[in-house]
Amino acid sequence: MSARASDRVLPAILISLLAILFFDLMALVIKHLSARYGAAELSAWRNLFGLLPGLITLWSTRTWHDAGRPLRLRQWHIPLIRGLAVTVAQFCFYLALGRLAFATAATISYSNALFIVALSVPILGERVGPFRWSAALVGFAGVVMVMGPGRDAFSFDAVLPLIAAMLYAVAGVTSRLLDEDVPSPLVNLHSSGVAALGALGLALATGGFTPIASAADMAWIVAMGMFGGTAVLCLVVSYRMTEPSNLAPFSYAGIPTALLLGWVFFGEAPVQDLFPGAILIVAGGLMIVWRERRLSRRYREGTRQTGISAQ
Repeated sequence: MSARASDRVLPAILISLLAILFFDLMALVIKHLSARYGAAELSAWRNLFGLLPGLITLWSTRTWHDAGRPLRLRQWHIPLIRGLAVTVAQFCFYLALGRLAFATAATISYSNALFIVALSVPILGERVGPFRWSAALVGFAGVVMVMGPGRDAFSFDAVLPLIAAMLYAVAGVTSRLLDEDVPSPLVNLHSSGVAALGALGLALATGGFTPIASAADMAWIVAMGMFGGTAVLCLVVSYRMTEPSNLAPFSYAGIPTALLLGWVFFGEAPVQDLFPGAILIVAGGLMIVWRERRLSRRYREGTRQTGISAQ
């Protein structure tokens, strides 16, 4: 890593933590509104108002301007797949937020890192060794413990954030199939547009839109979209400032913040349901991150040695 990149690690971490906070705030608003509005219509509103930060991000991207401000993508089918995956993922996650404890739904959704490992094999053709499979199994065991099959309080609603996590992982893995010179904000805009149309169709198919009850609800809906769109914007910025492996360990900061926010705003404290399962989810994810960093370091060292020998 160059000195310049190293100097940007700390601000990248801070921006990624800000993204987590915005995602949690978005989820809080969704849970607040879910008593009066359906998951599909909330998803449609979130994507509609979330397009604004995406447009701002794209307009602020120098490489996009230098390339002549293109709007079309050669690999148009990939944002289409990502958008449809996000449509269903949002519907499942938003539905779970209305039915489960806030921290429980959020914690189960963090299993997407484990699905990324599994999906990298069929989609990207990657070879996943025993260590990473073991790490994924450790994390998945934690997910099962949080879901709580066999407990009196278990509900099949706990499967909803797991489905969401898998589909969010599909969106993440397929993004690596895109050409490297395609600006991330342009991909995000296309995927968000598909997700907005998909959520609109899903809302119309499941009963349509509930009339907005008050100006306060309208303000919450706008805030929900802005929180979500800004969170994505922060993630794009942070992942452009440093290597993803430098940020991945901090993504799990969302678990304790979700527990705290759920307790403060909804009086929920599902500590017994979350632990020790949440610890296993974090442990499995960090094992995968550690392995990825080691493989990346070996690759860089091998490339450097090859360059020296060539000279």
